[in-house]
Amino acid sequence: QVQLVESGGGLVQAGGSLRLSCAASGNIFSGNVMGWYRQGPGKQRELVATATSGGITNYADSVKGRFTISRDNAKNTVNLQMNSLKPEDTAVYYCNVRNYGARVYTYWGQGTQVTVSS
Repeated sequence: QVQLVESGGGLVQAGGSLRLSCAASGNIFSGNVMGWYRQGPGKQRELVATATSGGITNYADSVKGRFTISRDNAKNTVNLQMNSLKPEDTAVYYCNVRNYGARVYTYWGQGTQVTVSS
């Protein structure tokens, strides 16, 4: 099992910045992907950014150039620096870990609210 604890959400004006953090504990495989997803009002959950244990990152087109994902493998933490925030970034942001073993084991955090006012 893996437990995820998120922090850093809040209310910010458009153009502002926020930093989300997620600490993972438990059985983290050496081959894993950590990332962030979000679910806006009335929308499906969508990928924001992911980072592999080897340092390969992937971003949704809508956040490229504005958001930066980083991770510390030794501490099992993943952060999301969000700059130039827009009202359409308003969503509940979820930390995600995928352990790659005989099959893929997926874990989710409880979510943290990010609200961007115009």
